[in-house]
Amino acid sequence: MSGTIREQTMHLSQGRRWLIIGLLGLFSLFSLAACEASAAYVVPTSLPTPTATYTPSPSPTPGVNATPSPVPTQNVDPDAPTATPLLGEVNRVVATQAVTPTRSLNPNAPRIEFFTSDQLVVNPGSPITLYWSVLNVDRAVIYRLDADGERTQAYNVFADGDQVVQTRASDRGQIDFVLTANDGEVEASHTVMLRCPVDWFFVPPPDDCASGEPEETTILDQQMERGRMLYVENRNVVYVLFNDGQEPGWLSFENRYDPEVHPERDENAPPEFIQPLRELGLIWRTNDAVRTRLGLGIAEGVTFQGFVQSAPVGTSREILYISGSDGTVLQLLPGNEQWQIIAQQ
Repeated sequence: MSGTIREQTMHLSQGRRWLIIGLLGLFSLFSLAACEASAAYVVPTSLPTPTATYTPSPSPTPGVNATPSPVPTQNVDPDAPTATPLLGEVNRVVATQAVTPTRSLNPNAPRIEFFTSDQLVVNPGSPITLYWSVLNVDRAVIYRLDADGERTQAYNVFADGDQVVQTRASDRGQIDFVLTANDGEVEASHTVMLRCPVDWFFVPPPDDCASGEPEETTILDQQMERGRMLYVENRNVVYVLFNDGQEPGWLSFENRYDPEVHPERDENAPPEFIQPLRELGLIWRTNDAVRTRLGLGIAEGVTFQGFVQSAPVGTSREILYISGSDGTVLQLLPGNEQWQIIAQQ
């Protein structure tokens, strides 16, 4: 029995022991909870943030509904040149005025249907056939124009037909015609070009067509202080060319030198003077203006075989080309205006 009591006592002691341990555990939990409730909340300190390097950001693209800022107005000079667009002219809308209707043509009024020829280019001396037609008239007139554009030869013709016109061997450049009807109410012009049948004696040739073949002739040429003098035998003319910048630029004189009457030179002049002789000397000695403008000779005159050729200007004037003793070609323009060296022979 005593053993039973001891065992019971031992069992009781162990139960109390576990009870005490359990109570101690609960007490510890309550103690910890109480401590946590009464303790202050601690905030942790953040780590220092490194300083960022500035990187420029791209400008934002304006949205569809973005309102642009007003552009400052510049003062524009109205006289300043306007820049030309690189891609050509900019199309602009220009207000147009109302178009005034034109009066319809009278179908019964005179009207030229055509005015032409069988050839557009011919040789001088060849015939030309003209063709024409004029409506609402019975008669017409065809005029041939001269080199100055004046109406010369007239052909009274029917309202339509053809007419043969003979050119001349001396014709140069072109031939112009005018068809007119009803006292000049209607007119039409027509031009036929002429081939150049001759060659020039030098190169490069001028654009003009020569009047005729080059003429070979004896020429006396003398260089002067302020120009030169030339005597062209086949024309029997003395040409005086000035280099002093005054007007006229050149002059021409009909030769009147007679060796039986006129001395070859001025015997009273100092012997060291170079003076023109014979045909040139007579002009130089008797014309004060020529002598003053030209001065003395700088070399003796040279006689040689050269050429002279001309081109017509209008009906009464010409451009003259003369060989020079130095191998040059001298061009004398009409009206005595000027002369120049244009080529080498």
